[in-house]
Amino acid sequence: MKTRTIFLAATSGLLLNLGPAPAFAEHSHSSVRPDSHAPAGVMADHIHKAGEWMFSYRYMNMLMQDNAIDENEVSPEQIVTTVANPFAGQPMQPPTLRVVPTDMRMEMHMLGAMYAPNNHFTLMLMLPYATRTMNHITFQGGMGTTRLGSFQTQSSGLGDVKVRGLFSINHAASRSTHASFGISLPTGSITATDRILTPMGATPTPRLPYPMQVGSGTYDLLPGLTHSGNAGIWGWGAQYEGQIRLGRNNEDYSFGDAHVISAWASVQPVSMMSLSLRVRGQNQATIDGSDAQIIAPVQTADPDHHGGDRVDIGAGINLAGQGRLRGHRLSVEWLEPVYQNLNGPQLEVRQVLSAGYQYAF
Repeated sequence: MKTRTIFLAATSGLLLNLGPAPAFAEHSHSSVRPDSHAPAGVMADHIHKAGEWMFSYRYMNMLMQDNAIDENEVSPEQIVTTVANPFAGQPMQPPTLRVVPTDMRMEMHMLGAMYAPNNHFTLMLMLPYATRTMNHITFQGGMGTTRLGSFQTQSSGLGDVKVRGLFSINHAASRSTHASFGISLPTGSITATDRILTPMGATPTPRLPYPMQVGSGTYDLLPGLTHSGNAGIWGWGAQYEGQIRLGRNNEDYSFGDAHVISAWASVQPVSMMSLSLRVRGQNQATIDGSDAQIIAPVQTADPDHHGGDRVDIGAGINLAGQGRLRGHRLSVEWLEPVYQNLNGPQLEVRQVLSAGYQYAF
């Protein structure tokens, strides 16, 4: 944690204290500038010229660790002695939670394609493959804080495919504004299963709780608005993105609507590279409805223990190929939360790494 904090602080200092602009900074707002694309963790951030294609690969790795209720961290022992089991009264269901997740790793590999039939409209397709791994502690049935054992669950597969259209509102040499509108298709699975350890010592293979499903099962609207610009060696941008669920899925639930706002600033120490600092805020509602096959004395099985508010700060680097490498791009961004208010108990986000490669022609 200390090393990552130093990295964020150093990047912030560079953004604030870099010296006079070099000669290359007078270049126009074009695809050659590394800051003409947003930091790696921002998507649907730019449009293309008529007839231009772009293919991309993105990688995202998120670590979640330790639990919190609202803004307060809680231990596994606190959870199993104070948090009620919403399924209490049903067969084999204790009065309090008896299984607690300790950490979760979410990885995503995403292939993307963009094509602009004209200068005012760009089509975008995103095809994700996700892997989710969660570790748990199981406490003995009944009451108390005696640990029975631990176990790990995993799920993977194709996620929800997203299709978007990006519409130019204003485009000038040093600034650009565009709106995006898209739909998320329910191509990811919501019925993944894996072996667990129950408080009674059994090891069945039930349907996994909501965070372990790689799909949403719903059609979702994806509205967005992005503005970006530059002046000399400096660049900046801001974006709003939403995910609005269109009803419940086949298992009679839907994840909560999500709203994300980002703002970033960047600087070019050399012509092929920009360094960025970004602030990101997210709000997500709780799950609406429930899956009748997701019943377990664990927080992740409770629809009310999902969503909340989070603010992240991130540092990134964008590299844009010049000369014979024109059209090739690399980008990396590291995000860390500075504020979380969770509808808990929930695992807290600790870090998010995003990286990408793009080729436009």
